[in-house]
Amino acid sequence: MTSTNKTLVQTLLNFSKNYSEQYIEQFGHLPTIVHDEQWLSPCELGAHDTNQHYWQAVAMTSELLTNEQEELLSFTNVESALDIELHQDIKTYFTTIFSGDIEAQCEEGELSLLFAWNKEDFERLQENIIGHILMKQRLKQAETVFFAVTDEEDMIISIDNNSGEVWVEQVGCKPHKKLSDSLVEFISHLSPKIVVSEKE
Repeated sequence: MTSTNKTLVQTLLNFSKNYSEQYIEQFGHLPTIVHDEQWLSPCELGAHDTNQHYWQAVAMTSELLTNEQEELLSFTNVESALDIELHQDIKTYFTTIFSGDIEAQCEEGELSLLFAWNKEDFERLQENIIGHILMKQRLKQAETVFFAVTDEEDMIISIDNNSGEVWVEQVGCKPHKKLSDSLVEFISHLSPKIVVSEKE
């Protein structure tokens, strides 16, 4: 792992921790999510009430994965399926933590950082990334990988697979606004946006 990747890992861990701490400061407890017995996650930390559980982002480790998947999650199968190499920042971002979506604020507006909730969600995420890249290739556009959604419909925030730059793009269109030179720089300038769940 390069120093840049280590920096991204630490940036993600720090940001998710900061989000939890600010949520506790504002509401007196961790964020909550509707509990689903069919959609369990290592992020869940016990019941808040009859329907909701507390949750907190957790670092992906081999202990959190099922027995049949002893190695840490990777994008090897995605790269093989598409015959491309994904930018290391993309792989590091999605394999650092299990987490619910984290609301955040940047100079351009509000956004939700996307993460895998569990191993099955990671697989679903991979399928969505494959679909996104295949669409890009079909449209003869440079490959990007989304990692956040915005409060504007069809506007996503993505990483340019070649340069690692962070851009805003409309689904199906070329990226139109550069936000940052790197993912580390982008996340370092975000602020957690604390919103209460609907059933709080």
